[in-house]
Amino acid sequence: MGVLFMEFEFSLANEEDLPRIVDIYNQIIPSRLATADLEPVIVADREVWYHSFTKTHPLWVIKNNEQRVEGWVGLEPFYGRPAYEHTCKIAIYIDKTVRHHGLGTQAINFVISQLPQLGITAIVAYIFGHNLPSLGLFKSFNFTEWGRLPRVAELDGVQRDLVIMGRRFD
Repeated sequence: MGVLFMEFEFSLANEEDLPRIVDIYNQIIPSRLATADLEPVIVADREVWYHSFTKTHPLWVIKNNEQRVEGWVGLEPFYGRPAYEHTCKIAIYIDKTVRHHGLGTQAINFVISQLPQLGITAIVAYIFGHNLPSLGLFKSFNFTEWGRLPRVAELDGVQRDLVIMGRRFD
């Protein structure tokens, strides 16, 4: 059973959702805004990633009222060591047909509502420095810059910064 949050439903992803999750992810690759992948991925490439999500670090799909997956949000374990159990790295990807309509805002609101039951007290987001929409979105939720890795990514011959945005929730 999913949680209805405004006009979209957030529910735990299942393996049948993986092709759509990959499709949405692949849509953003050509923009060079939100991922360091340079070529589309296939479902097989993402199976280990999918299985890395846990009860305390879940992957949700975002469905419209017709049950079509329009996006996804994942709370990935941060750094993979036990001392970081209460910290996660967030990833949000939205289908191109519904971007810029507030779904990212709804996703962050939904995630924040889930944090107490997950035991998460800190979220980090890795965002390219030139991804102004995502930086603005996270700043609107009082995330602040916790770090900047200058020119660590090269996208089509252009070196790009990686900004680490973070917020505590305790």
